[in-house]
Amino acid sequence: MKNIILVFSFLFVGMTVQSQEVKKDKNTKVSMEVDGVCGMCKKRIEAAALKTSGVKFAIWDVKSHQLNLILDENKTDVSKVQKSILAVGHDIVLSKDKKLIAAEENYNTVSPCCKYRDEKVVLEHEGGMKKH
Repeated sequence: MKNIILVFSFLFVGMTVQSQEVKKDKNTKVSMEVDGVCGMCKKRIEAAALKTSGVKFAIWDVKSHQLNLILDENKTDVSKVQKSILAVGHDIVLSKDKKLIAAEENYNTVSPCCKYRDEKVVLEHEGGMKKH
């Protein structure tokens, strides 16, 4: 009798844990800070995000560097979007002291006017978005 009760207890606990799966949202809103300086950066960042399967909406603001996304958590997650952005040469700011840095070979593929790591280029872009 004790064995039967023990078996049913394990079954009940197993079913309870299974039913508490995290439900994934089809329209999750996410934002992150992505380094860039101009309209060409905007196009590149947004295109990289949108090419990631499951991303429904992506818009990057040149002045604030905020990338706002709507994504389907059933198809993608934030780390996949971040990898796509890093692959096109843009760094992602996680906090004041922590960044995800694009590989040097990826950064070197951006146009010379988009070299956001170069302070001279950043100063040339101050005062508004440079259109290309």
